[in-house]
Amino acid sequence: MRRKRTEDHIDRIVATWLAARVHVDAFLFDPQAYLTAAKWWLKRKRVRARGQFAPLLSQSPRAYRLWALRQEQTNSGNGRSHIGSAIISLVYGTGDRRQLAITRRSLATEGIPALIIGAAQAHDITAATKSVDWSAKPWLMPINIGDRIAPGTAAAYCAAIAEQSNDAGMAKIIYADDDQLDKRSRRTAPHFKPDWNSELFQHFDYLTGACILHAGRADLEAVADRPDWAQQLVMRAAQAEGRSPVHVRQMLHHRRTRFAPRIPAAPVAPSRDMPHVTIIVPTRNRVDLLRTCLEGIAATDYPTVDVIVVDNDSDDPETRAYLADLDSVHTQVLNHRGVFNYSAINNRAAAQARGQLLCLLNNDIEMTRPDWLAIMAHQAMRHDVGAVGARLLYPDGRIQHAGVVIGVGNAAGHAHRFLHPNEEGYFRRHALPQFTSAVTAACLLVQRERFMAVGGLDERNFAVAFNDVDLCLRLNQRGWQSLYEPRATLIHHESVSRGLDQDPVGAARFAGELAALKRIWNTDEITDPFHHPQLSRAAERFVVAI
Repeated sequence: MRRKRTEDHIDRIVATWLAARVHVDAFLFDPQAYLTAAKWWLKRKRVRARGQFAPLLSQSPRAYRLWALRQEQTNSGNGRSHIGSAIISLVYGTGDRRQLAITRRSLATEGIPALIIGAAQAHDITAATKSVDWSAKPWLMPINIGDRIAPGTAAAYCAAIAEQSNDAGMAKIIYADDDQLDKRSRRTAPHFKPDWNSELFQHFDYLTGACILHAGRADLEAVADRPDWAQQLVMRAAQAEGRSPVHVRQMLHHRRTRFAPRIPAAPVAPSRDMPHVTIIVPTRNRVDLLRTCLEGIAATDYPTVDVIVVDNDSDDPETRAYLADLDSVHTQVLNHRGVFNYSAINNRAAAQARGQLLCLLNNDIEMTRPDWLAIMAHQAMRHDVGAVGARLLYPDGRIQHAGVVIGVGNAAGHAHRFLHPNEEGYFRRHALPQFTSAVTAACLLVQRERFMAVGGLDERNFAVAFNDVDLCLRLNQRGWQSLYEPRATLIHHESVSRGLDQDPVGAARFAGELAALKRIWNTDEITDPFHHPQLSRAAERFVVAI
């Protein structure tokens, strides 16, 4: 007992030292930004301070080590439970004896038997299948030579198996989070994964090597002659009918190598049978922005498009003259008088739209490629997709929108904001098509029928802010999931024409909309299924929460 207290005391000292070093590293990385965050903390503006501290602290090479130590302290009293399900590891890949011994010892500690496949030759796999008691319906754990599993891995997986056995249907795959071992076997680069995201998985295999599979002998024999048999086995299980893969939100795997994300090529050019799109563009004055936006639409490579420009009380003579001179064949000007209500403006235009698809588009959007609309329309016509959002960049080239994460700032935030598209970021997530909880209406494409089915935008609760988030969440509830499509990239001069809500009236309205978002969707409590509880809720970048 005394030894345990001494060890706990030492761990607390180490954690305190690491926390101090993380803050020193953050200060050295960007002194001005660190002092600004500290200022807001001292002024008790804690949400703003956390939002600025989070990306700074994550820059420290000691940040993940601090997180891992705190997790060990939290879990130190948790013993291993009885292993109630059969799990068999299939150890594959190349490595020396020392690395193989590390993996086998790790598995043995958890009571998981190991079958050594080695270089994954077909006869090795066939031999392995003969030594498995398939009548026990075991779960298979393909694992690379040199990888380790964390203490409690078997219990965590068995608990997940037992939990879903009470539900209708059983998943073929259960997967967990992982980190990477450097040359000195130190844990780095944690991957706190999303819950199952089939669209993301098409471009980034984040399962193989960190999961267990409910596969049979025939499944294993079907991939035996493939050098990438483990990955093929996982892909077959992921594509099988039934329940989606289940995510255990725990750091269970420590890996030597991972699969890298694959940036997809742009889809093929649009065909003539693509659906008619009506683009809705709210505007007020700022003819310079509107002209750029409409010229970009005119240059778009898409077979059938019409535009509804909704003018909200423009009083600038040049803007009024420009609107009067627009081509009435392809562009309709709809006058909408009164206080700016983004939801009401778009709903009114949507009711008059002729297109099968609706594109909600801000007047401060600038097109960079002619295929943006075809790329988005290709996704929007899928049976399982609701709102499709583009990647939006600030004029300086940094990311403004790469999907929306629910719960950031206890509300909703734009993922990967201020990251440059060429940066690695968080496993290149900003560059990969994927399902998200929401996308921004600054450039949003949706089937008109589905938009109408959920009642359009909420004019009462979300006149200006969060109407897109609310719309996407209602579409999601119907089984029409929001999708982020980075291959459609545009420039967004954010809120240039309308301005920001810094006046008392605008601030009060925003506060009311924020309260409505929390009341209706519990955004101050829930975790976005495509984010993670161990990623900071204070930052739009995906950084570990410390």
